[in-house]
Amino acid sequence: MFYWLLKTVVLGPVLRLIFRPWVEGLEHVPQAGPAILASNHLSFSDSIFLPLVVERKVTFLAKADYFTGRGAKGRLTAAFFKLADQLPVDRSGGRASDAALRTGLRVLRKGDLLGIYPEGTRSPDARLYRGKTGVARMALEAGVPVLPVAMIDTDKAQPIGRTIPTIMRVGVRIGAPLDFSRYEGMEDDRFILRSITDEIMYELMRLSGQEYVDVYAAEMKERLAAAKKGAKSQSAGLDDEPAVDGEPQAVLDDEPPASATG
Repeated sequence: MFYWLLKTVVLGPVLRLIFRPWVEGLEHVPQAGPAILASNHLSFSDSIFLPLVVERKVTFLAKADYFTGRGAKGRLTAAFFKLADQLPVDRSGGRASDAALRTGLRVLRKGDLLGIYPEGTRSPDARLYRGKTGVARMALEAGVPVLPVAMIDTDKAQPIGRTIPTIMRVGVRIGAPLDFSRYEGMEDDRFILRSITDEIMYELMRLSGQEYVDVYAAEMKERLAAAKKGAKSQSAGLDDEPAVDGEPQAVLDDEPPASATG
C-alpha cells in the first residue's frame, strides 16, 4: 500500500512535475505476468524513476546496505526501501549469489516484474560495463522475457555522492522483450549464460548510446580506488603499495573471476 501511496499521491506527482521524466517503449511492458526489467545503472535515482514511469509495480533487488544504514539519512533510506517492499540482497558473492537468485525467482513466480541491474553496481564513469550472468539464469529458470531498459541522464541529475538531485529532465527507454526460450533447460551451461547476458548488454548499449567496456564495473572501481591511493601515497612520499578497497563485487554471477577466464 505504501508503494502505491508513494507513487501516486506523495512522491510521484512531485517528481513528475519537477523532473518531467520521458519514457519510450512503455508498450513493451506486459500488462500482466512476470518479466525481468534489466537496466543500466547510472544513479541511485534509477530505482526511483523506472518504477515511476511503469504502471505496474516493479520490485528491485537492492544491496543490503540500503536496509541497514545509520544516521538520519541511513535510517530514512532503509525505511523507504522496506516500506516500498524492495528486497535486500547480499553482494558478497558465493552463497549470497544463490540466495539473491532464489529471491528474484520468488518475485517472478508470483507473476510480478523484477528490476535488476546486470552490471551489479553503478557505473563509475557513465560507461556501460560487463553484465553479470545471474540475470540470464533467472530468465531461464523462471521462463520469462527480459526487457532491456536504458536510463538516460540520471547520472547527470544525481551523480554518485550527491544526495539532492539537480533539477533536469531524465528519460527511460524500454526495448522490446528478449525471448530466450530457445535455451530452455540450459541454465547450468555457463557459455549459454554468458551469451544471453552479452545479448542483453548489447541491447542496453544500443538503447542507451553508452560506450561499452568489457570488464566488470566493480573491478573498474577497484582499479580507480587503487590508482587514487597510489597517487596519494606518491604525493605524500610513501612507498607502501596501494591497497584495493573498492566496492565488493556484486552478486548474481556464476562465472569464475575474470582473471581465471582471461
